[in-house]
Amino acid sequence: MDWGTELWDQYDIIEKHTQSGLELVEKYVKFVKERTEIEQNYAKQLRNLSKKYNQKRSSKDEPECRLSSYQAFLDILTEMNDYAGQRELIAENLMMNICIDLTKYLQELKQERKTYLMDAKKAQQSLESTYKQLDSSKKRFEREWREAERAAQYAEKTDQDINATKADVEKAKQQAHMRAHVADECKNDYAAQLQKYNKEQNQFYFSDMPLIFNKLQDLDEKRTQKLAQGYILFSDTEKHVMPIIGKCLEGITKAGTNVNEKNDSMIVIEQNKSGFERPGDLEFEDYSQGINRASSDSSLGTPKVSMEPWKKKTNNFWLFSKRSKPTVSEDFGHLPPEQRRKRLQQKLDEICKELQKEVDQSEALGKMKDVYEKNPQMGDPASLASQINQTSQNLERLRGEQSKYETWLAEAGGRGDTLRYKAHSFNNNGANDVHSPDGAYSDESTPDPSQAIYAEFDDDFEDEDLAAPIGKCTAMYNFPGASEGTIAMQEGEVLAVVEEDKGDGWTRVRRNNGDEGYIPTSYVTITLKK
Repeated sequence: MDWGTELWDQYDIIEKHTQSGLELVEKYVKFVKERTEIEQNYAKQLRNLSKKYNQKRSSKDEPECRLSSYQAFLDILTEMNDYAGQRELIAENLMMNICIDLTKYLQELKQERKTYLMDAKKAQQSLESTYKQLDSSKKRFEREWREAERAAQYAEKTDQDINATKADVEKAKQQAHMRAHVADECKNDYAAQLQKYNKEQNQFYFSDMPLIFNKLQDLDEKRTQKLAQGYILFSDTEKHVMPIIGKCLEGITKAGTNVNEKNDSMIVIEQNKSGFERPGDLEFEDYSQGINRASSDSSLGTPKVSMEPWKKKTNNFWLFSKRSKPTVSEDFGHLPPEQRRKRLQQKLDEICKELQKEVDQSEALGKMKDVYEKNPQMGDPASLASQINQTSQNLERLRGEQSKYETWLAEAGGRGDTLRYKAHSFNNNGANDVHSPDGAYSDESTPDPSQAIYAEFDDDFEDEDLAAPIGKCTAMYNFPGASEGTIAMQEGEVLAVVEEDKGDGWTRVRRNNGDEGYIPTSYVTITLKK
């Protein structure tokens, strides 16, 4: 069934129906646009929320950053940010695949519908014009026929009148004959116009309008089909991102399962352990016997309370007493011994890394200067003077800081061994001074400054019994082991761990051949036996 056959006389209904269909498309596009705005606002609020609670903080200033519960919360914020990205993707796809596409298609439908309706109006106007011509020819035929009839009656009357002359009779007959001829011509014209109109009317109702109505029907069906696809896309757009959203939610669940309360407790201990001993019992002071009021370290067998050298000695230690916030000092003297050693070692490692960079820079500038001196066309050696001078100043400053922190670390102690650092000398270019005092080249040059400056250990491992390994470690970097008490290692080498790091940044290891020594803990990955 088609509109051209069944609705041949319902032009107004078809026009109204197709207009209503286009308005429905416009309404759906507006609905989807508002949905995209909701998604965009939702995603924006989620991103702002994640940003609000995900402030970038230094781990040095925020010790809790190492806690698994804290890291899990950061993971949740990251997943929520990714989740917001998926909501933005939904909004973008809805806008591109539905709003923009349907809007463009709607404009095409409007133009096509307008063309069909104009064709229908043209056909209607053509039929109306033909009908006007038919009506005009019909009225003319009617008028001329009446005039011819009157002329015939007048000619007959004149012919019967005895007083009429022969000329009058002849004239009246000629007039009647002329009127009859004109009436016949109008009759033929009317018949021709009637035939033309009937033909056009048949063409209008059985061919032209049914074709236009069928085209409008096809347009409306395509519009309905396109709108149905838009409905499906509304759902599929969100379905396509569901797997990724599911992964975001799985990431949040994983963050919760990764929380390790025992490990967090150990981190709290590691970060806040003071290294002090618990206070011993107070001694009885017998004033009646004149006993010295000063406490004796061995009179009652109580252990001597280790007091901080940086803190004024007090008689009582109150666990829950309020403590004033200590003044932060450069040597970390405001920290307890255990924490102080760790911070000093950490700071010393940072200085060594900076020193390494400056040494590399100095060597590069020295080589560049040599190239310029040998090949002046490549550059002026004098242009590097300021950079070489600045590098030398940086090296002097870093060596001073290194010496200062080495002294503080030695004061802080650690294991029973005393760390004594050797300073390397540099020439004006920041490279090793490998020449002897008299200017001649010496084979026994100082160690390469690109290597870290290590301490000497006073331990004599040959006189000790071999201890059982407590684990193993793998070297991540090369270590020269130039100082006494240390042992050299190559990247990727596996060594047995004999003694753990006691907070001073050094771990004692042993090779398969029995050689033992200390290595920087930060240079290896350690796996201890359970």
